[in-house]
Parts: sequence; C-alpha cells; structure tokens
Amino acid sequence: MATASTNDSSPEYPDGKIPIVPKEYLLAFILTTCCFALWGFANDFTNPLVKVYENVFIITTSQASWLQFAFYTGYFCMALPAVFFIRKFSYKAAIMVGFAFYAIGALLAVPAASTATFGLFLLGSYILTYGLAFLETACNPYILAMGPKETATQRLNLAQAFNPIGSLVGMSVATLVLAPQLMTGDFRTKLGEGNPEYTQHLVLDADAAADATKTLADGNVVKVYTELPDFKSEVGALDGAVPNAMKSYRVNDPEGFQAMQSADLHSVKKPYIIVAAVVTVFLLIFFFAKMPTFKQEEEDAPFMEIVSRIFKRANFREGVFAQAFYVGAQIMCWTFIVHYGMEQVGISLGQAQAWNIIAMIIFLCSRWVCTGLLRFISPGKMLFVFALGALAFTVGAITLKGDNFTIGLPTFLHSLIGTELVGNTGLLSLVMISACMSLMFPTIYGIALSGMAEEESKLGSAFLIMSIVGGALLTKLQGGMIDNYGIRTSFWLPAICFVMIALFGFRTFIQFEKQPALPSKS
Repeated sequence: MATASTNDSSPEYPDGKIPIVPKEYLLAFILTTCCFALWGFANDFTNPLVKVYENVFIITTSQASWLQFAFYTGYFCMALPAVFFIRKFSYKAAIMVGFAFYAIGALLAVPAASTATFGLFLLGSYILTYGLAFLETACNPYILAMGPKETATQRLNLAQAFNPIGSLVGMSVATLVLAPQLMTGDFRTKLGEGNPEYTQHLVLDADAAADATKTLADGNVVKVYTELPDFKSEVGALDGAVPNAMKSYRVNDPEGFQAMQSADLHSVKKPYIIVAAVVTVFLLIFFFAKMPTFKQEEEDAPFMEIVSRIFKRANFREGVFAQAFYVGAQIMCWTFIVHYGMEQVGISLGQAQAWNIIAMIIFLCSRWVCTGLLRFISPGKMLFVFALGALAFTVGAITLKGDNFTIGLPTFLHSLIGTELVGNTGLLSLVMISACMSLMFPTIYGIALSGMAEEESKLGSAFLIMSIVGGALLTKLQGGMIDNYGIRTSFWLPAICFVMIALFGFRTFIQFEKQPALPSKS
C-alpha cells in the first residue's frame, strides 16, 4: 500500500499549478472527508456531557471527567492495532471497521440510559473511540496519499476543515435539542430563581457555623446554609448549591428524582441512536464504493525497523508530543467552557453551549482562512504565531473578568442558537482561543509526517493518533484542578500546552523546514 505515482515524484502540470486534489481521487477524497465530520460530531457532542452527567449523577467535575478519559483513552489503545490492520488489509477496510465500532459504542447508550449506569456510558464512549481511532489512523494518511507531496499539508487542512462542521452539528444538537429537554437544567434554573419548591431542598440553619455540613439518610454530605445565597450576584453560588439541593431531593423524593434522572438520560441516548444509524449507512456506502488502494510490490518493512526509522526524525518525535499537548488544550477549552460560563458568568447550560457554537463557527472560518494562507506562509511560522495568540487569549480567560454584557446576534445566528449571548470579557477571550487552534492539528500532523514513505506514514499516523490520549490525561487533570482551585486557575494548564506548541512551531521554521525532507511551504 504505497503512495500513488503522484506521490513518488513531483510531476509537472501543464498550467504550472500543483493540484491539491487530483481529479482521479476526487470521489475518494469527498467520501473520506465525510469521515472527518462524523468523528467531529462525536467529539463535540461528548464535551458538554461532562456537565450533564455531573448534574444527572450528582458527581464532582473530576469524577465526570472520567467520560473524557474513557473517550480519549480509546484512541491510545486502538491506534496501533488499527495500523496493523491497515498494513494487512487496506485503508478502506480500516474505515469500515471504524464505522462498526462507532455504531456499537453509540448503541451502548441505550442500556446505559435504561439502567442509569454511568459506567456503561464510559464503556460506550471507550468502544466508540475504538472506531474513531480506526477512522483517524486510516483517513489522515489516506488523505495525504491522494495527491502530490507538495500539497499534502494543504490537502489535509482542507479535509480537516470539514471536521468542525461535524463538531458544529454535535454542539448544535447538544444546545438546541438536548439542553432544553434536560430536567436537571430546569431544576438549576428554578433554584437560581429562588423558587420555594426547589430551595426547600437546601439545608438552612441560621445558627449553623459557616462551614457546617449535614449527613443525609443515604450517607451523602451536604452543606448547611445560614441563609439562602444571592444566586444572581454571587459568582459560583448557584453551581455550588445545585449538587446539595439535588442530593437532598434524591433523599426527600426518591421517585421524583429517579423520574428526572431517567428523563434526562433518555434525552441523552436519542442522538446516539441516530448517529449509530448514520454511520451504519456510511459503512454500507464504503462497502460498495471503489476506493484507491495504493498497492505496492514490496511488503512493508518489519514493525520495529519502521519504528526505529521514524523516531530518528526529530520533527516526528517532537510532533507526537506537540499533538498530545494540542489535543489536551483543545478538549480542555471546549469541555470546560460550559463550566466557565455557568460558574463565572451565571448562565445556563444552553447559553454556555451557545458560546461553544460561536467558538466552533470561529474555528471553522479560521480553518478555511488558514488553509489558504498555507500556500504563502510556512506551516512552522503560522503554528508559532497562532500558538502565541492562543496563549494570550488563555491568559485573558484567566485574568479578565469585567461586568456581564449581552451580545445581539445576526439573524442567521439568532435563528441557529435561538437566544442572545450573555458573557464577559473572560468568556469572550476563552472563545477566541478557537480562532488560534484551528490550524494546529492538521499542521502538526503534516509537519510530523513530512518526508516519510508510505509505510512510515501509516505507522507514524498511529503514534500521532495515540497522542490524542493527551485529551484524556489533561482533561482529567483539569477536572481535578477545577474541584480544588476553581475554573479560572485551572486554565493555566492549557496555557502551558500552548507554550509547548509554540516551541514546536519555532523549532519547525528555524530547523525542520530547512531540511530537504521538510519543505518550508505547502
């Protein structure tokens, strides 16, 4: 499965322009690019579920972050088996296996919701990402192979530009379909309004000490309030009170709480059932479609020999680490924007997710702009500058507060989101990080694999997909930081990630791009 002839040399084209996608690969490119949107949906429908499960199962942010840990650990565990499968069979077969795992993992949401078992949701996410690992391990190098080496990074950026479209759909489903249906969201809203039917579940004792607690009949400990907090003016007071009220509600009215929990989990499982059906249809399309195989006469070299070769390349070694930091930063910024908005601005889950949609629209637009700029500016320089920009915006999210403001939306956005945006400068800064993150994943990917032969890029791709485990480890770590130090302080973790990415970008344009195997422009 070597590269096509267009990859083996630099052919001359009559008009002097090297195409990004040659005509003979256009259909295969379109079908494969659809996969990027499909795994984008899974990634960004999952992010807000951390907050949903936190409320529905009444667990801490750190405990709810096990969802992201399970989701992104699946990439790490299955990336190498995926590349062994590709070496033995083909990219097409690997994509089909990916769709099968995707559907199975999504359908596990049905028994998970029926039994109200958080562990089953974790297992479903873990298996679902077996499928995503197969898809990403196959699709990224497959796209790189569909044309000349000179335009490989542009081609991958173009395909990756459709990933945020799937992400936007996932976020929109979470915001417009899931969030309005959540009874736990309504519970939070009514509690914040001071509705006596809901505030009665808070333990009030005017004579209690400021740090007093009470152990409920089920063994759970809740805070004792000396007076009802002013939820509208006290930052974080509402989100601190919600788990206390829900724990008391579960003890005082177990049937009512169970009905609320069951309704919310039923709402969560419906999108999973639909996406399972969609990926099954794509599995059938790929089964019948004729796709390029890029066969080679000689077999691939032994596994350890290829591993030794690729890890001798500094751009690849450092690219793997840079990718781990990038994925960690991306998942942290997109997962905990919900927590930031709800706790620091005092908005609802739907409102916080609306900001996430705005962030994804900015990400998508920036991705298209960056794909064009890569024709004129070296990938290393762009990565360095954009990483510094992301660092600046992250520091803004940590330090900027200011009064809340309301943004009136253009008609098309208002129709999409269905609400005005309430935020502050810190939240706006957090959203703008997405503009800087837009080019990072495909650009790091292209730099890391630059100059590799087909057999090397297949295995190199697997290690780059394994590096997605950064999203599991760093998101779980930030969840613990949120519990212990607060949401603002926790964002120093993605700030460190952007420093590391900037260093990789700097190394790229001062060293790697000057090497013959790594062209300075794409």
